[in-house]
Parts: sequence; C-alpha cells; structure tokens
Amino acid sequence: MKFSEQWLREWVNPQLNTEALAEQLSMAGLEVDGFEPVAGEFNGVVVGQVISCAQHPNADKLQVTKVDVGTNELLDIVCGATNCRMGLKVAVATVGAVLPGDFKIKKSKLRGEPSHGMLCSASELGLSEDHEGIMELPEDAPIGQDFRVWLNLDDKALDIDLTPNRADCLGIRGLAREVGVLNDIDVNTPDMPSVPATISDVRGISLVAPEGCPRYLGRIIRNVDVTKPTPLWLQERLRRSGIRSIDPVVDVTNYVLIELGHPMHGFDLSAISGDVQVRWASNDEEMTLLDGQTVKLQDDVLVIADAEKALAMAGVFGGEGSGVTSATRDIFLESAFFSPNAIMGRARRYGLHTDASHRYERGVDPELQHTAMERATQLIIAICGGDVGPVVEAKSQDHLPNPAGVTLRAQRLEKVLGLVIEPRQVESMLQRLGFAVTKSTEGWHVVVPTYRFDIQIEEDLIEEVARVYGYNNIPVEAPQAALRMQRTPEAKTSLRTLKQVLIAQGYQEAITYSFVDPKQQELLYPQQETLVLPHPISVEMSSMRLGLWPGLLAAAGYNQKRQQQNVRLFESGLRFVPDAQAENGIRQEPMLAGVMVGTLQGEHWADGVRPADFFDLKGHVERLLCAAGGATDVRFVAEAHSALHPGQSAAVYRGDVRIGYLGALHPQFEKTFGIKGRAFVFELALNEFTTKKIPNAIPVSRYPSIRRDIAVLVEQHVTAGNILDSIRKVGANQLVDLNLFDVYTGDNVPAGKKSLAIALTLQAQDRTLEDSEVNALMSQVVEVLENDFNAVLRDS
Repeated sequence: MKFSEQWLREWVNPQLNTEALAEQLSMAGLEVDGFEPVAGEFNGVVVGQVISCAQHPNADKLQVTKVDVGTNELLDIVCGATNCRMGLKVAVATVGAVLPGDFKIKKSKLRGEPSHGMLCSASELGLSEDHEGIMELPEDAPIGQDFRVWLNLDDKALDIDLTPNRADCLGIRGLAREVGVLNDIDVNTPDMPSVPATISDVRGISLVAPEGCPRYLGRIIRNVDVTKPTPLWLQERLRRSGIRSIDPVVDVTNYVLIELGHPMHGFDLSAISGDVQVRWASNDEEMTLLDGQTVKLQDDVLVIADAEKALAMAGVFGGEGSGVTSATRDIFLESAFFSPNAIMGRARRYGLHTDASHRYERGVDPELQHTAMERATQLIIAICGGDVGPVVEAKSQDHLPNPAGVTLRAQRLEKVLGLVIEPRQVESMLQRLGFAVTKSTEGWHVVVPTYRFDIQIEEDLIEEVARVYGYNNIPVEAPQAALRMQRTPEAKTSLRTLKQVLIAQGYQEAITYSFVDPKQQELLYPQQETLVLPHPISVEMSSMRLGLWPGLLAAAGYNQKRQQQNVRLFESGLRFVPDAQAENGIRQEPMLAGVMVGTLQGEHWADGVRPADFFDLKGHVERLLCAAGGATDVRFVAEAHSALHPGQSAAVYRGDVRIGYLGALHPQFEKTFGIKGRAFVFELALNEFTTKKIPNAIPVSRYPSIRRDIAVLVEQHVTAGNILDSIRKVGANQLVDLNLFDVYTGDNVPAGKKSLAIALTLQAQDRTLEDSEVNALMSQVVEVLENDFNAVLRDS
C-alpha cells in the first residue's frame, strides 16, 4: 500500500522524521519497503494567472501570454500548450528557477518574442507522466505563492508491504491507529458527519446469498454533475497513493478506499432495472467488465445484480454496462461487507487483481459500511452536487462475524516474552489497540474489535503486546534448556542416510511443488482420482500430486533445455491420494523418487559414451535398498505402469508388499516434459522399506570355504532372481555367498533357452565341509532347479 506521509500526519503526527517513522512501522510488523519524494526537486515556481493570451506573430503553434505572478509587472511568456487561455491559473517557473533535471529558466526569445519564464506541465515538475498541456490550477489558487508550498510538495510517499493478516492497516485510518498506539498519542479523526436525505428515492436490496454478503448498503444520489473536475487536492492524494484520477465519483470511492480502507462502488442508476440483488452467479453467466473483458462466471462467484442481469463481480470489479460515465446523472452508491471466503481467489481465477479484491480477500471491518457511505456521500455532494436519498440497509445478523473473546494469562505472557510487563501497561496497550479489556484472576479477558480478523488465540495477543512494547526493548538472553540424546531405533534407516547413498551415485536433491499441472498428472496416472485445489495459484498448479514423478520430470526437462544433458535428480516428499477412509479424505504418504537422463558417466577416452539404461537405475535402487537393510527380502517383478515403457518397467516388492516402481519413462511422455533421450525413474514408499532387521553377530568361521560353479539351461522367460531365491532356500546356513556371473545365449545353446552361470560359496561354522556334504547339497540344488524351473545342467 502506498500513501502520503502528510496525509497520515493529518490524522496523527508523532515527533519522528520520515526515516524514524518508517523504522518504527517496520519494527511493529508493518514493513516499509521504501519512501520517495512525491515531486521532483525544483524551486522558483509560483502560482500565476494568465491575463492575456494571443497568437504568436511568427509561429502557428505558439502563443504570447502576459502572466500575473503577484509582482508589480506582468511577465511576458511564450507558451506552446493548447490549453493555455486567458484567466487560467497556472504554475509559473520564473527566471532563475531550477526544474527537475537541473533545468534552469533564463530570459530568452522564441521566434523573436521575449519570454521571461515558463508555464509548466505536471511532467515538467516531476508530478506525473502527463505531457498533455500545462497544469490547470483551481480558481482559488493564491497568485504569487510558492507552488511547492501551496501544494504541500515537500512530502514523501511511503510504500508498505503488509502481511495478509493486517488488512486493518490497508487505509490511512488503520495506519494512524497503529502510529498512535506506538507513540502513545491521540489520533485526530477527521469530521465525517452524516449527510441528511433531501429526497425520498430508494432502491430495494435483497440478500439472496447472505453467507457471502451479510451487510449491503445502498443510496441514491440524483442530479450529480460528473463532468465537474476532481479537486486538485484530492487528485494529489490519489496520485501520491499510486492511483490515477478518472472522474469525481470514481475518485471519491478510491479516496475512501485509501482513507478508511473500505472499498466502494458507484453504479449508473439508469442501468439498474428493479431491485438490487446480491446473489451467486449462474453457471457460465456472462458479464462484460469495466475493462471490456467478457467473462463466464461460475456458480461460486458472488455478483451484484438487478432483476435482469449481473451488474458487477462483488468485491472485485464493476460491470461495463452499469459503470458511471460522463453522461451519468443519477448514481446508486454501494457500501458492503463481503465475506473473505466469498471473494478469496475469485479475482485470480479471471486474471484480475484490484484494490477492492485485495482488501475483501483479507477482510474489511463489518462495522465500517455506514461511515464509508457517509464519507463518500459528503465528498460527492461537495464536488458534483446532487440530491441525496436515504441509506437503505440489508443485513443478515446471523452471518455477520461476531467479535472474538480471548483470554490472556499474565503468567503465559511472561513465559513467552521472557520479561515482566506491568499489568497496567499491558491493559493500556490493548485498549489503545481498540480491544475491550476486563481484568481476571489469571490475567485479562479481551474482546477483539471487528477490524482485527487476525486475533483468534492467546498467542496473537502476546504478539500484539510484544510489538507495541517494542521488539528492540525485549532483552536478548540465551535460552536455557536441558538437552538429551534423541532416541533413534536401530532398526530405522534415516532419510539422511538414503539421501547420501543417492548423492554418492551422482544424484542431486530437488524440491518441487506439491501442486502440479493436472493435464500432465492425468497422463502419468490416468486412472487415479486427484485432489483439485479450490483456489490454486494458477491453472498449471491446481492439483495435488499423486507421486513425485511430475515435478521431477518437469525439472529434468527444464535443466535439459539449459544445456544440462546429463541429469540425475531425487526428491523426498509427500504424495496426496484421495481416500475416503483417511483423515480429511486424503492419504498423505512419504515417498522417495528419482529421475536419470543422459549417459552413465561423462565422456572418456577409454570407455567412450554409454547411455544410462534400465539396469543402471535398478542397480542404484538396489544400493539404496541395501543401505536400508532390506535388500535380502526385496524382489523386482516385471509389472506394467501407465507412466512407464511396457517392456522396461518393474514393481519393487518387499515380501508380499509392493513398495514402488522403477523403469523407463514411456516414450509418448518425453515430449510432454521436454525431455531429450531416454528418462528412467523410480519411486519408493519410504515407510515400507526403511525398517530393517537388526543383524545378529556370529563368530567368523575358522574353517575354509568351498566354491562350486554350476551352469544351467532355462527358458528365456525364467528370471535369474527366482533361480537365486530357490538356491538360497536350499543352501540354508551353509551358503555364505551366491553370485550370478554369466548369462549366455548363442552357440551351443538351444533356441529359446539361456545359460546362467552361478557361483556358490559354502562354509560351515563348526567344521570343514567334506566333499560328500558339498556334493549332496549341490545335487539337491540341481534337483530343485529341475523340478521348479525345468532347468538342465549344461555340459559344455
């Protein structure tokens, strides 16, 4: 929010300079982003009046004027502005004046005519970018007075970046209240008298959606002259707040917006048919906004309507057909309280962001509507004239927010802040903030004012006391706490350990958003229901992720487009699966996933370049599982997944529980994520494999080990993993190592078969194994393989 420092000081004027005031506000939680002069640096500019204005004898586009600047002589000044005319009050840079940019005014001749000064435009004085003619000052501007002093240009515009919970400070009124509290001084609220009705004209109001709009005020003002110029003082205050002047009615509503922090809107009364309704829009109901954009509204958008059509998006933007124009003579003035939940996210949905929606989304004071209505009426009548009707109010008391009551305990306050504040001082702070305070045995019972939506619990009140007391005044003391070792189960593998394993294999950790593009997610998980956000940041981030692959694949594609061809990323985080049986209807599961794109290693003179493949990724996953102590009971099963290549995908099982998937990304999705080359991915459920069996230590055998190799012929579809599992069962305790060291197809191997060469290392704990024992065990192994897999020992 941007505002004029002088405007604020009219409400409350602490004995602080601009820098100190900005520091005080920032330390109180109202961060000042910066401040800047409201006008360029200039001097020697005074208020003057054009006494005569004649055509330049030697130039068609110039005029020769005589200007009264309050001295004994009239100044001859040549001017090229088309709006220069006799009787006009203007800003005159006299000889010797210095304008912004160190531009000095000297006596000169223009096309043979003397010129002793310059009539200034707003841009030449650093007031705006407007180059359209010279400034036209009001008739009551005092001739000869220093222009800078007359327009109070020795002012600063402060820009405050408010957190969403401090909507009460989105106006001069709220800021003045804060400054008054921080400096323990009174606030001088301007007089805002009620404007009595002079006509009896009213327009009925119907609250069809009271949950979205519990209070709506309307007033008719007839015979207004919208062609009247907005007073320069009001234009200046809007300009210093970053708002452009449009017409008197719009300018007044914007003025009230900045002054009180309450949005308002004026309708052309002739465009309203019948009573005014506040209702939910019909699905796909069309409306043309003030900026000319036609939108299709959804049924959760609140609108202001008449008997025939929607007039405005409530709390967001007015409609083109009902807006005030230069032809408007009668207006319907609106002042309403809209529930934040009814406005939140609606503007963003249609690509809009207005001052009104910014405030209504955060919450406005539900008791401020009458004050805003009277203030706006007062200003419109003073500028445009008109006949005022009575205020009509429609209200649903059941839907208006009730003031919150919060208990603040003195003991809790002392414990959190670490110091003792006098009870009378605490009461004074809270009362000056607008809270109703009642002393209790434990501390205080506080009734929160209606403009403080953010005060809900005891800690909120403690924060208020701390910031008013001054964070800088709270002594800095080292916290004292008794530390003890954290109990970590030995069987639990930490996530940090798993991350280190992946990092050692060339992966880098990524952090992606939990909300993803629903179109991309639908491609990877076509059959799964997804959770759609009601108020997303954007359409591309409107679904909660069903897995970590969408974010990782998008990140891989992003890096490849920036000349990083070899990408290995991993991420740990939650996936969100809709589940009616889970808490709040959503199951949150911690996952660990990775993506690998490019070559196995960098280019090398000896090895050349080899693209990474499925088995490289499988090896990475196996190392990961070994680090978690769960490799012995893990198996990989060929199993299809909608996101993976049909011939290169596998499910990972631990026992009978599927803990994840790995494989090559389906080629049809590579272009979707901007990936060049083959991408390989894995994803594992963390809770399913990080608990391991604690090993039992046994003595190292003193007896020699014996190695026996066998080669068996099996069908091509038989997996080596199943063969090895069967051998382990037969070998029992005497089998200490098992290794598949060769897979062969080709000469001397029948078609449809493959040869598996397996090394078995045998050893006993209590004796040296005899050949007869080893031979019996090997015979048993061969028999099992023959029975279970139709395997045949290979002779050659």
